[in-house]
Amino acid sequence: MNSFLAHIDRPKVEGGLSVADVYIYDAISSSRWDDGVSAKEFAREINALDVDELRVFVNSPGGDAWEGLAIMNALRRHKAFVTATVDALAASAASVIVMGANRVVMNSSAELMIHDPWTFAEGNAGDLEKTVEALNKLADSYATAYANRAGGTVEGWREVMRAETWFSAEEAVIAGLADEWVDAVAAAASAQAFDLSAFKYKGRADAPAPKKGLLASEPEGTSISIEEEHLMSELSDGIRQRLGIADSVVDDAEILAALDERLAGEQASSKPVIPEGMRLVEDGVLDQMRADAAKGREAFAIMEAKRRDEIVAKAVAEGRITPASKERMRALLDSDEESTLALIESLVPNTVPVDEVGIGEESEPKSAADKAYEAAWGPRAEKEA
Repeated sequence: MNSFLAHIDRPKVEGGLSVADVYIYDAISSSRWDDGVSAKEFAREINALDVDELRVFVNSPGGDAWEGLAIMNALRRHKAFVTATVDALAASAASVIVMGANRVVMNSSAELMIHDPWTFAEGNAGDLEKTVEALNKLADSYATAYANRAGGTVEGWREVMRAETWFSAEEAVIAGLADEWVDAVAAAASAQAFDLSAFKYKGRADAPAPKKGLLASEPEGTSISIEEEHLMSELSDGIRQRLGIADSVVDDAEILAALDERLAGEQASSKPVIPEGMRLVEDGVLDQMRADAAKGREAFAIMEAKRRDEIVAKAVAEGRITPASKERMRALLDSDEESTLALIESLVPNTVPVDEVGIGEESEPKSAADKAYEAAWGPRAEKEA
């Protein structure tokens, strides 16, 4: 009977985080009569692990394609940070399993292989057509998993799969299927422990170098090998280091733009740099501009003084303020015109006498009796109120 034949180490604490190690060192199988790792038992076992990090070590020739997809999704769904390390071989269904990890590591001399899934079928033409359709959908699911991690198109990865492509540890990283390769101590696992006769090639040494051009819509004849891509990557890294460009800048166009900018800066280093929005002005022109500005300020000050004098004069004429308060009100206008204008407007007109008092003519003519009295006795005395 089938069982989950992967070893799980007891969870431990490292660096303040809880960690569990899981080993998939067998074929992937759903048959109850075959040994191997089943998706059902695998998912049940890892779901019981309440840890911060799950480290999955893989050495598997693959097996049941549907089981591989299920295990990949079980890893992707787990709440822990998942690191999948290929110790020796991740072929066929095992290659898609590691795509479910947050980080994929290739150990020294490890290999990864991707190909189109295959099956045995029987029946009439209709039955076989359905089988072909199902296989293509399954293969597209695998290609989607590779594209999600490495980029490229689903059809591009289908081409790589149809060719049965083998990747060394370094090639898998350059292709984007893995994040790093490490020169770790050789694991006890070995790809030679498995029967690889079902595959077109017996391993990376027996297979041609993967073609990067298969992963992109490049014109035919322009594809380059992973080895050539690595050499160009080293060249780009060297240029980036010499220019002091951040490691996050990986696009060749950005690197070339930075190189052009550096070269242009060196050629123009003897020329004055004028900040944007500024212009050079000849000394004589600048002096004239300053003189004109001074005259303008002086003329404006004269006009402002005249305008404020008129405001005070009008306030006196309207009986809002006394002539004696003109100077004080004028000073207030200079210090705070807005508030002073509001004050003047709030004063009621004609509250202050405008005409002089005591020098006007009498308002009524004297009677004959008054004139006779004044002739005999002099002017009448004013009665006090």
